[in-house]
Amino acid sequence: MSFWQLEDYMAFDKLEKIFVTSAMGDNIGFIPLNEDVSESFTEKELPMPLPILVLRNAVLFPLIVMPITVGRDKSIKLIRKAYSGSRILGAIGQMDPGVEEPETGDLYCTGTLARILKIFEMPDGAVTVLLQGIQRFVVEKYVQHQPFFTAYIRMLTDIEPPKSDKDFEAITGAVRDSISKMINSSSHMPPEAAFAIRNIESPKLLVNFISANIEFENHSDRQILLEIDDVKERALKLIELLGHEIQLMEIKNDIQRKVRSEMDQQQREYFLHQQIKTIQNELGNNATDGEVERLSKKAAVKKWPQYVKETFEKELNKFEKMSPIAGDFSMQMNYLETLIDLPWDECSQDNLDLNRVKEVLDEDHFGLEEVKERILEYLSVIKLKGDLKSPIICLYGPPGVGKTSLGKSVARALNRKFGRISLGGLHDEAEIRGHRRTYIGAMPGRIVQTINRCKTSNPVIILDEIDKVGNDFKGDPSSALLEVLDPEQNSTFRDNYLDLDYDLSRVMFITTANRVDTIHPALRDRMEMINLTGYIIQEKMEIAKRHLIPKALEAHGVKPKQLSFDDSAIVTIIDEYTRESGVRNLDKHIAKIIRNRAKALAFGEKYRKKISASEAKKILGTSKVQKEIIGVNNFIGVTTGLAWTEAGGEILFVEASVSPGKGTLQITGNLGDVMKESAIIALEYIKAHATDLNINEEVFEKKNVHIHIPEGAIPKDGPSAGITMLTSIASIFTGRKVKKGIAMTGEITLRGKVLPVGGVKEKILAAKRAGVSTIILSADNKKNIIEIKQEYLEGLIFRYVETMKEVLNIALEY
Repeated sequence: MSFWQLEDYMAFDKLEKIFVTSAMGDNIGFIPLNEDVSESFTEKELPMPLPILVLRNAVLFPLIVMPITVGRDKSIKLIRKAYSGSRILGAIGQMDPGVEEPETGDLYCTGTLARILKIFEMPDGAVTVLLQGIQRFVVEKYVQHQPFFTAYIRMLTDIEPPKSDKDFEAITGAVRDSISKMINSSSHMPPEAAFAIRNIESPKLLVNFISANIEFENHSDRQILLEIDDVKERALKLIELLGHEIQLMEIKNDIQRKVRSEMDQQQREYFLHQQIKTIQNELGNNATDGEVERLSKKAAVKKWPQYVKETFEKELNKFEKMSPIAGDFSMQMNYLETLIDLPWDECSQDNLDLNRVKEVLDEDHFGLEEVKERILEYLSVIKLKGDLKSPIICLYGPPGVGKTSLGKSVARALNRKFGRISLGGLHDEAEIRGHRRTYIGAMPGRIVQTINRCKTSNPVIILDEIDKVGNDFKGDPSSALLEVLDPEQNSTFRDNYLDLDYDLSRVMFITTANRVDTIHPALRDRMEMINLTGYIIQEKMEIAKRHLIPKALEAHGVKPKQLSFDDSAIVTIIDEYTRESGVRNLDKHIAKIIRNRAKALAFGEKYRKKISASEAKKILGTSKVQKEIIGVNNFIGVTTGLAWTEAGGEILFVEASVSPGKGTLQITGNLGDVMKESAIIALEYIKAHATDLNINEEVFEKKNVHIHIPEGAIPKDGPSAGITMLTSIASIFTGRKVKKGIAMTGEITLRGKVLPVGGVKEKILAAKRAGVSTIILSADNKKNIIEIKQEYLEGLIFRYVETMKEVLNIALEY
């Protein structure tokens, strides 16, 4: 309560209007009356026992008029009875304002005798009573508790100093100065309040007036002042309390000045947002409440680690205090949604029926025995041990051999969810580790996003095209993948967005690549490398009959009884329309034939239900592929070589010719540096061993040598064409043709050694497609041939060599 809200402080004739207005508002004012009011009171007027009115938040002082709003039934009954009688009662404060029904033990002992001046009936049913303080008293004994308190009291007399007491005069002046300073420092007290203070001449009235009206920090401070008998001591205590209040007010004012000076536009908007939030809370329109309740319900049944639960609760408390129109409201909301949606400890049950797993793998893919065997080994250990860190498998090989589709098959066999992440062209590390939450539009990395989509913590995830990961100024994704693909580290993978450890050890990662030389060495070391080579014609035919044709028929709405393929048609498509290690183009050509028949079905036209070789040619048109065949070699200086590409094995022809000149060497055919160096080594070897080959040494100074490899638009490089170039140069200088049906691959040295090369299986498949009968290889490649299935080697003769001299003895005619 504060008397500073009154417009007129001393006009008694306006008292009723003033207090009626004040009682209906937020602030209630008090004004003092005549200090001789106690003289008009006699002992006969004092009812015994005295009715006691309990005050909740106020303390009535002698000589002071105070309006009291009465709400308790006890108090209303007391007021009405006293007003109809002597109008005298005792006003005592309660110690704790929060107690609704106080007992005698909850009340102070010292109070003020008061006279009821007026009762006001408010429109809302409340009662306001205007009390005038008369004299202090102390309760001797409570007599009754119902219907209101009554008690026997003993009157207290104030000890007033004589008017000649200079010390008291100085103390009174100090009180006036303190209250004036307080009025000037406060923004809530009008300057007119100082006028009311100056018009109070009585020191006792001044002390009581200020004591009754100042809002002290502690509720009990007013009661302490009331219980002091000596007015001089009361004034000194009042000065102490006023000094404390002035200090607090100055500190608050200083803080407010600093806040105002430092507040910028963003801070002002924040306070406005907080005000809007408060208004929305009052109206019940705060959208945050519904979201908090929804998230809390989901969190109550969520299975997750304790550290995640604690983080979620902390972030949820922060979110609850945010305004919906705050800039980071949606960011915080997205983070909480991500935490609650992730399957932290939720895993699908693995299918440990190994026979069923083997059936599913065989049903979906033909061949690929090494991969299937590795999956079965993994499940066998889980079945025996109950737990095992998932292996990191890398399937590498040419396109179209089934690397990606194998991942889906593995997931189906294990009864796990499947996810796929394409890494081709990825050059930002944040794509793997996620963005930090401070960024606008931040989100988790692709690993966490994929797990979130799968809704389990143990899915099968394919990391496709891992050999095509790039890097730039944004970071190296390969380095980020080191943690993901390391079974020793990925149990505590930390995504930048989550900023929490996530266990990836239960995830089965299967990576795919076309070539391994572009994969980061440290990354390659963490994976089990399994090579998926190309298929021979027989395997492609089986794949077409078991998988490609049934899938294509279903995709085009054609029933198996409406269309079938003859074996000759499949062989024709493979042999004349595709040149690949996989079956992707084969699938496209089969789909084209089925679409042709689907059109005939839709139009109701007649057609042949069985596709023959001639029908396939008629639908597909002329052959799009130049068949790789060595043919009959009638030319000196032409040799057949074997090469490896990302699309599988290929054969290539090395052509050599000589012309009059000064002994220069020219190399064409879009060759790389390594291949050019192989040509130089081959020529130098021929020059060094000219006598052994019956070549006149003078011819090297009079003839220019030209080496060419056809299909010049295609870049070529690598050391494996070394013995092929050597044979072509030897053939052109000796005039001896290369024997029919021979192809070769191997690296050469100046010492005349033949070194092993890679991609042997792909090169063997290319040789079989081209009709090669004999293949010359380094003796060190014999171990690679042993690992290849016998059906790939049928119809081929392998000649293993260690020196270049052996190559020429085998390859050249006599």
